[in-house]
Amino acid sequence: MTLHRFYPIFDDVAWLRRMLPLGIKLVQLRIKDQPQDTLRAQLCEARDLCRARDVVLVVNDHWQLAIELGCDWVHLGQEDLDDANVDEIRAAGLKLGISTHDEAELARALTLTPDYVALGPIYPTILKKMKWHQQGVEKLTLWKERVGEIPLVAIGGMSVARAEGAFSAGADIVSAVTDITLNDDPEARVQAWLELCA
Repeated sequence: MTLHRFYPIFDDVAWLRRMLPLGIKLVQLRIKDQPQDTLRAQLCEARDLCRARDVVLVVNDHWQLAIELGCDWVHLGQEDLDDANVDEIRAAGLKLGISTHDEAELARALTLTPDYVALGPIYPTILKKMKWHQQGVEKLTLWKERVGEIPLVAIGGMSVARAEGAFSAGADIVSAVTDITLNDDPEARVQAWLELCA
Protein backbone atom coordinates (compact mmCIF):
# COMPACT_ATOMS: atom_id res chain seq x y z
CA MET A 1 0.00 0.00 0.00
CA THR A 2 1.35 3.41 -0.99
CA LEU A 3 0.33 6.38 1.12
CA HIS A 4 -0.52 9.69 -0.53
CA ARG A 5 2.19 12.37 -0.33
CA PHE A 6 -0.11 14.97 1.27
CA TYR A 7 -1.07 14.28 4.89
CA PRO A 8 -3.26 16.94 6.56
CA ILE A 9 -4.02 16.74 10.27
CA PHE A 10 -7.30 18.05 11.69
CA ASP A 11 -8.63 18.39 15.24
CA ASP A 12 -12.33 17.95 14.49
CA VAL A 13 -14.38 15.78 12.16
CA ALA A 14 -16.03 18.95 10.83
CA TRP A 15 -12.81 19.57 8.90
CA LEU A 16 -13.13 16.17 7.25
CA ARG A 17 -16.68 16.97 6.15
CA ARG A 18 -15.33 20.11 4.47
CA MET A 19 -12.08 18.82 3.04
CA LEU A 20 -12.53 15.20 2.00
CA PRO A 21 -14.70 16.13 -1.01
CA LEU A 22 -11.70 18.02 -2.42
CA GLY A 23 -9.80 14.77 -2.96
CA ILE A 24 -7.72 14.21 0.18
CA LYS A 25 -6.56 10.56 0.35
CA LEU A 26 -4.70 10.47 3.68
CA VAL A 27 -5.77 12.30 6.84
CA GLN A 28 -5.14 12.24 10.58
CA LEU A 29 -7.73 13.10 13.21
CA ARG A 30 -5.95 14.44 16.29
CA ILE A 31 -8.48 15.22 19.00
CA LYS A 32 -7.29 16.40 22.39
CA ASP A 33 -9.13 17.08 25.64
CA GLN A 34 -12.60 15.90 24.67
CA PRO A 35 -15.01 13.72 26.65
CA GLN A 36 -15.04 10.05 25.70
CA ASP A 37 -18.51 10.16 24.15
CA THR A 38 -17.57 13.13 21.95
CA LEU A 39 -14.36 11.41 20.95
CA ARG A 40 -16.17 8.19 20.08
CA ALA A 41 -18.79 10.00 18.01
CA GLN A 42 -16.14 11.96 16.09
CA LEU A 43 -14.06 8.87 15.37
CA CYS A 44 -17.12 6.91 14.22
CA GLU A 45 -18.10 9.67 11.83
CA ALA A 46 -14.53 10.12 10.59
CA ARG A 47 -14.19 6.37 9.99
CA ASP A 48 -17.40 6.29 7.96
CA LEU A 49 -16.61 9.44 5.98
CA CYS A 50 -13.17 8.13 5.08
CA ARG A 51 -14.38 4.66 4.12
CA ALA A 52 -17.04 6.14 1.86
CA ARG A 53 -14.36 8.07 -0.05
CA ASP A 54 -11.56 5.48 0.12
CA VAL A 55 -9.45 7.76 2.32
CA VAL A 56 -6.83 6.46 4.77
CA LEU A 57 -7.79 7.65 8.27
CA VAL A 58 -5.08 7.76 10.94
CA VAL A 59 -6.29 8.06 14.54
CA ASN A 60 -3.91 10.03 16.75
CA ASP A 61 -3.20 8.55 20.18
CA HIS A 62 -6.54 6.86 20.96
CA TRP A 63 -5.43 3.36 20.02
CA GLN A 64 -7.94 1.47 22.16
CA LEU A 65 -10.86 3.31 20.56
CA ALA A 66 -9.29 2.83 17.14
CA ILE A 67 -9.26 -0.92 17.74
CA GLU A 68 -12.77 -0.96 19.15
CA LEU A 69 -14.19 1.05 16.24
CA GLY A 70 -12.44 -1.00 13.57
CA CYS A 71 -10.15 1.75 12.33
CA ASP A 72 -7.12 0.86 10.22
CA TRP A 73 -4.34 3.18 11.40
CA VAL A 74 -3.08 4.75 14.59
CA HIS A 75 -0.37 7.37 15.16
CA LEU A 76 1.57 7.45 18.41
CA GLY A 77 3.93 10.06 19.78
CA GLN A 78 6.80 8.99 22.00
CA GLU A 79 4.84 9.69 25.19
CA ASP A 80 1.87 7.76 23.83
CA LEU A 81 4.15 4.81 23.14
CA ASP A 82 4.94 4.58 26.85
CA ASP A 83 1.33 3.68 27.59
CA ALA A 84 0.32 1.88 24.40
CA ASN A 85 0.21 -1.87 23.88
CA VAL A 86 1.81 -2.19 20.46
CA ASP A 87 1.29 -5.96 20.45
CA GLU A 88 -2.45 -5.40 20.91
CA ILE A 89 -2.48 -2.77 18.16
CA ARG A 90 -0.72 -5.17 15.78
CA ALA A 91 -2.90 -8.12 16.78
CA ALA A 92 -5.95 -6.05 15.84
CA GLY A 93 -4.46 -5.51 12.39
CA LEU A 94 -3.85 -1.78 12.69
CA LYS A 95 -1.01 -0.05 10.93
CA LEU A 96 1.19 2.22 13.03
CA GLY A 97 2.85 5.59 12.50
CA ILE A 98 5.34 6.91 15.07
CA SER A 99 6.69 10.41 15.81
CA THR A 100 10.46 10.83 16.23
CA HIS A 101 12.70 13.76 17.08
CA ASP A 102 16.15 12.35 17.84
CA GLU A 103 18.33 9.27 17.30
CA ALA A 104 17.16 7.48 20.43
CA GLU A 105 13.51 7.91 19.49
CA LEU A 106 14.18 6.75 15.95
CA ALA A 107 15.98 3.65 17.21
CA ARG A 108 13.05 2.91 19.51
CA ALA A 109 10.55 3.41 16.69
CA LEU A 110 12.43 1.12 14.32
CA THR A 111 12.30 -1.75 16.83
CA LEU A 112 8.50 -1.61 16.45
CA THR A 113 8.58 -1.94 12.63
CA PRO A 114 6.36 1.10 12.04
CA ASP A 115 4.38 1.62 8.85
CA TYR A 116 5.67 5.17 8.69
CA VAL A 117 8.07 7.33 10.70
CA ALA A 118 7.45 11.04 11.22
CA LEU A 119 10.23 13.56 11.86
CA GLY A 120 9.54 17.02 13.21
CA PRO A 121 9.31 19.82 13.68
CA ILE A 122 11.13 20.50 10.41
CA TYR A 123 10.43 24.22 10.84
CA PRO A 124 9.31 26.15 13.91
CA THR A 125 5.70 25.32 14.70
CA ILE A 126 3.04 27.26 16.55
CA LEU A 127 0.86 24.19 16.98
CA LYS A 128 2.19 23.13 20.35
CA LYS A 129 5.00 23.84 22.77
CA MET A 130 7.85 21.44 22.07
CA LYS A 131 11.19 20.85 23.70
CA TRP A 132 12.59 20.19 20.23
CA HIS A 133 13.95 23.02 18.13
CA GLN A 134 13.44 22.92 14.42
CA GLN A 135 15.09 19.88 12.85
CA GLY A 136 15.73 21.36 9.40
CA VAL A 137 15.24 19.62 6.08
CA GLU A 138 18.80 18.24 6.15
CA LYS A 139 17.81 15.86 8.93
CA LEU A 140 15.22 14.33 6.62
CA THR A 141 18.06 13.04 4.45
CA LEU A 142 19.70 11.34 7.44
CA TRP A 143 16.39 9.88 8.60
CA LYS A 144 15.60 8.53 5.12
CA GLU A 145 18.94 6.73 5.06
CA ARG A 146 18.05 5.14 8.40
CA VAL A 147 14.45 4.15 7.67
CA GLY A 148 15.02 2.84 4.17
CA GLU A 149 11.77 1.68 2.58
CA ILE A 150 9.60 2.83 5.50
CA PRO A 151 7.68 5.98 4.46
CA LEU A 152 9.10 9.14 6.03
CA VAL A 153 6.73 11.96 7.02
CA ALA A 154 7.94 15.56 7.39
CA ILE A 155 5.89 17.57 9.88
CA GLY A 156 6.14 20.90 11.67
CA GLY A 157 5.80 24.34 10.12
CA MET A 158 5.23 22.82 6.69
CA SER A 159 3.62 24.87 3.94
CA VAL A 160 3.05 24.51 0.22
CA ALA A 161 6.12 26.66 -0.39
CA ARG A 162 8.32 24.50 1.86
CA ALA A 163 7.04 21.10 0.73
CA GLU A 164 9.27 20.68 -2.31
CA GLY A 165 12.38 21.15 -0.18
CA ALA A 166 11.18 18.44 2.19
CA PHE A 167 10.49 16.04 -0.67
CA SER A 168 13.88 16.78 -2.21
CA ALA A 169 15.59 16.09 1.13
CA GLY A 170 14.04 12.64 1.41
CA ALA A 171 10.50 12.95 2.79
CA ASP A 172 7.97 10.65 1.16
CA ILE A 173 5.01 12.45 2.72
CA VAL A 174 4.51 15.99 4.00
CA SER A 175 2.06 16.75 6.79
CA ALA A 176 0.34 20.08 7.27
CA VAL A 177 -1.82 21.50 10.03
CA THR A 178 -1.91 25.27 10.54
CA ASP A 179 -0.99 25.98 6.90
CA ILE A 180 -4.55 24.83 6.23
CA THR A 181 -6.52 25.49 9.39
CA LEU A 182 -5.29 29.07 9.87
CA ASN A 183 -5.51 29.94 6.18
CA ASP A 184 -8.06 32.50 5.03
CA ASP A 185 -9.19 30.04 2.35
CA PRO A 186 -8.54 26.50 3.63
CA GLU A 187 -10.20 24.88 0.61
CA ALA A 188 -7.94 26.72 -1.82
CA ARG A 189 -4.90 25.79 0.26
CA VAL A 190 -5.87 22.11 0.24
CA GLN A 191 -6.29 22.30 -3.54
CA ALA A 192 -2.79 23.77 -3.83
CA TRP A 193 -1.41 20.93 -1.72
CA LEU A 194 -3.20 18.32 -3.79
CA GLU A 195 -1.87 19.82 -7.02
CA LEU A 196 1.66 19.90 -5.65
CA CYS A 197 1.47 16.30 -4.40
CA ALA A 198 -0.39 14.78 -7.34
